[in-house]
Amino acid sequence: MSAKFYTLSAKNIDGTQTSLEEWQGKVVLIVNVASRCGFTNQYEGLEALQKKYADKGFSVLGFPCNQFGAQEPGTEDEIKSFCETTFGVSFPLFSKVDVNGSDTHPVYEYLKEELPGALGTKAIKWNFTKFLIDKEGNPIKRYAPQDKPADLEKDIAKLL
Repeated sequence: MSAKFYTLSAKNIDGTQTSLEEWQGKVVLIVNVASRCGFTNQYEGLEALQKKYADKGFSVLGFPCNQFGAQEPGTEDEIKSFCETTFGVSFPLFSKVDVNGSDTHPVYEYLKEELPGALGTKAIKWNFTKFLIDKEGNPIKRYAPQDKPADLEKDIAKLL
């Protein structure tokens, strides 16, 4: 049920354990991000969504991940600095996580269980896979890495 999402927590990029309960009542887009990926320019679109809808109860949550082609090799400080200076990212970023394998972060364990990918596969295929969560904490839709943030706008607006 929806409340499960809010029982999860993750370390933010500054190392502080943060409960997802902080986003209760908001529409959330969770994205596994990387600084050296072909999709890295999606930070721009993610930030545009954040700016446009933040005051309406929306937030992007970025989870850096180095599991795909080692495209997020930096430290938390380097990642944060890159995102802020290159793309003006204002949405919350978290410490690096694994989204697949034996060390999969609990947030991603939950999301993959609730919203499997194509043909029921649970594995995250690449950076910038996106999960849309409604105001009650229900995972609503999983998007592929190639889905541009602007293409999600209609779904986000509908949930707000």
